[in-house]
Amino acid sequence: MNAVADTVDWALAEQVAARFAGSDDFAESYHAVGMADDFARLTHEAQGFVEAEVGFSSLAGPARARVVDRADWVRANIASYRRLLRPVLDQMDERMSGPVAVVSGKVAGAELGALLGWMSSKVLGQYDLLVLEDEDPEDQDVVYYVGTNILALEKRHSFPPEQFRMWVALHEVTHRTQFTGVPWLRQHFLDLVAGLLGDAQVDPTRMFTAVGRIAEGVRTRSNPLDDGGLSALFASREQREVMDSLGGLMSLLEGHGDVTMDRAAQDRVPQAERFAKVLRARRRDMGIAQRLLTRLIGLEAKLNQYEQGEQFIEAVEDVGGPQLLNRAFEDPANLPSRAEIIAPSTWLARVAPEQRLAG
Repeated sequence: MNAVADTVDWALAEQVAARFAGSDDFAESYHAVGMADDFARLTHEAQGFVEAEVGFSSLAGPARARVVDRADWVRANIASYRRLLRPVLDQMDERMSGPVAVVSGKVAGAELGALLGWMSSKVLGQYDLLVLEDEDPEDQDVVYYVGTNILALEKRHSFPPEQFRMWVALHEVTHRTQFTGVPWLRQHFLDLVAGLLGDAQVDPTRMFTAVGRIAEGVRTRSNPLDDGGLSALFASREQREVMDSLGGLMSLLEGHGDVTMDRAAQDRVPQAERFAKVLRARRRDMGIAQRLLTRLIGLEAKLNQYEQGEQFIEAVEDVGGPQLLNRAFEDPANLPSRAEIIAPSTWLARVAPEQRLAG
C-alpha cells in the first residue's frame, strides 16, 4: 500500500459504496448510449444559454459531458477525494503506523463508502471542479450525469426527457461556468477547503466544546447539528470561521445555480417550474433514518443552502438586479458569509452601501 492508501482504505470504500448504492443495471441498458448522445448535445447548448444569462463566460472552453452509472459516479468521487485529501492524508500517515493505521483506514474507508453509496442513489449530476496538472485531463473538468437516477425520475413523474435533461444540464453547467468563468473562484474555494482540512486534528478539548454546544442546543430548543452536522460540532474556532465562509459561498453558488436553471432557456424548458417543485419535495420527503443521516453528516445544512441562496439572490436582485448580484463574483472579499446569506441587508451594507433593501 502507498502512504495515502494506508490512511483510507479506498478499495473498501468502493466495495461498501456498491452495497449501499442499490441495484443499477444502467450500464447494460440500451438507454445508456442514447442518453450519452443527448447530454453531449444538451451540455453544449446549455453552456450558451447559461453564459447569456449570467453575463460571464467560461475561460476553459466547451463543457464536456459524461453519463455514468452509480458505480462510475462513486469511482469518480473517490478519485476526486484522493486528489483533494492527498496533502492531509500524507501528513496523517506520518503519525500513524502498524495495526492502528490499518484499522483506522478500514473504518474511514467503510464510512466514506457508505456515504458515497447512499448519495449515488440520489444525485442527478455533478461538476468535478478539482483540476490538477499532474492528472489525466480527460478525467478532469467533467460534468457528470447519473443516468439511472435521471431515468428513474423521468419515469416516475412522466417528465419529458428532452426538457428534464436540458434542465439538469443547465444547473451543472452553471456550476462549471461559475468556477471556470470567475478566474479566482476555483482556487479560492480550494484554499478554503485546504484551510479547513489543514486544522484537522484530534483535540480532546473539542469534545467538551461539542458537548457544551449540544447542551446549549437542548436549553434553547435548537438543533446543534443544523450548522453542518457532527463536523461542525467538533470544529475549532478557526475551522468554524472557514466553514462559515464556505457555507456562504456554497449557498450563493447553489442558489445561483437554481435561479439560473429556472431562467435560462425558458422557451426550451416550459416545465421548469414543475421540475423544481418535484425536486424540492424530493429533498424534503425523507424518512426519519435518512433525515437523521443528513443531519449527522451535514447534508441537511447543504440542502438548506439551496433555499437560503435563492432567497438571498431574490432580495439582492430586488434592489439592483443581476448587476448588483454580480458584485459578489468580482472579488473574494465581496462573497457573502453565511450570516449575510441569511440577512442580505448586512451584505448590501458592506458591499453596496449605496443600495438599500425595499421596506
